Amino acid sequence: MTVNLRINADVPVHRISKYLYGHFAEHLGRCIYEGLWVGEDSPVPNTDGIRNDVVSALKELKIPVLRWPGGCFADEYHWKDGIGRPEERKRMINTHWGGVVEDNRFGTHEFFRLCELLECEPYICGNVGSGTVQEMAEWVEYMTFDGESPMAALREENGQKEPWKLKYFGVGNENWGCGGNMRPEYYSDLYRRYQTYARNYGDNRLYKVAGGANIDDYHWTEVLMRESGRFMDGLSLHYYTIPGSWEEKRSALGFEADEWFETMKKSLYMDELITRHSAIMDQYDPERRVGLIIDEWGTWFLSEPGTNPGFLYQQNTLRDALVAGIHLNIFQKHSGRVHMANLAQMVNVLQALILTEGEQMLLTPTYHVLNMYKVHQDNDLLEVAYDSPVYSLGGDQIPQLSVTASRDEAGKLYVSICNLSHVDGACLKVAVDGLQAGSVTGQILTHKDLDAHNTFQSPDNVAPVPYNGATLKDGLLTCELPPACVAVLTLE
Repeated sequence: MTVNLRINADVPVHRISKYLYGHFAEHLGRCIYEGLWVGEDSPVPNTDGIRNDVVSALKELKIPVLRWPGGCFADEYHWKDGIGRPEERKRMINTHWGGVVEDNRFGTHEFFRLCELLECEPYICGNVGSGTVQEMAEWVEYMTFDGESPMAALREENGQKEPWKLKYFGVGNENWGCGGNMRPEYYSDLYRRYQTYARNYGDNRLYKVAGGANIDDYHWTEVLMRESGRFMDGLSLHYYTIPGSWEEKRSALGFEADEWFETMKKSLYMDELITRHSAIMDQYDPERRVGLIIDEWGTWFLSEPGTNPGFLYQQNTLRDALVAGIHLNIFQKHSGRVHMANLAQMVNVLQALILTEGEQMLLTPTYHVLNMYKVHQDNDLLEVAYDSPVYSLGGDQIPQLSVTASRDEAGKLYVSICNLSHVDGACLKVAVDGLQAGSVTGQILTHKDLDAHNTFQSPDNVAPVPYNGATLKDGLLTCELPPACVAVLTLE
């Protein structure tokens, strides 16, 4: 089937914030320990205990921001346990994730060092669930105060004289669930109290993120915006793509076409969630000052057999690549309200970018999609008009295509296309108003097997290749796409 698209390159819709390409690293499974942090004495090449190979791969993505230390872990994390001499730090049981010992070797100083190596901004999530106002206030002071105070003195004693720059600060996490099982009215009052003492010191200005809704809890958003909207800069939203159900998750591998279809459909649901939560926010914030911060998103499958189920280690397939592309297209479409998004999680957990095993490391299909899409960061979003063909299975149907386009300051135009159908290809005829393109190049990620994935024995089984299926003639772009693919084209 031929699909006609028209892109208006003359009139930008709004700016695509680079922060839509943010990431998340929690003290969960092998994300921090073994994934990012190996310690200075490790045989794995490292800088100050942080893996060199992982840092190098992540820097390639131009990661803008990294959220830490959780997640559910954030509301049981007491930051003073993670400072000072590493061998003297408190040991604890990570009761949320796997019941393993957390020795706090990776704490505040190590996190800021990681951000320095990644050349990204830090996003700290504070403890409301089990922490005190004083504890949160002192952590902000420890990190950002430049002057004479007990916390500034303690920071210097621990080797950091100058304060760090910190913009993004979350006041609790999932306070409707693992962060305290609170009602929105109760959390709203707590948020107002806690954020009061998360102060701005010197020229450091915090962007304060309130803990937002779980999926379609629109009442939570209503209460938070009505009661506390003026005290926040952002409101979070969490949604995971889970075929099956929360109680009966499915495997990341060996799935049939119906599970592929269900996963695509549930990925597209993010568009409805953003639309409806944004409509509520618009009632109280018509200027869209408060950002919707989708700081946990991604796939959630059964943990791989033979691994600790509390570690949430799962394989990453072509299906995950499509989920990533669909979400990024949706975030870009809504970037007037969505100010940040953070994929869960960075290494070895859920929809990871990277998997490690000892000294080995591999890049997942999700990593490759993020690398292909990075060309959109900080570009102008362009209007794309098209009628998608229908993708049907078992009496249900969804759009077959997901498409967004942007233009950078140099005038290059980028088009990202996801073909969700596992059966049908697509022929696209793309007319561009306001751009006389002379050439088209691109990359495509696809595979004949829907659950194709990379292993340490075959690390490049799923990887992008140059796309040669596009032609330009008389200003019209024509491209032939295979089933189940992600493509990014460049016109200039």
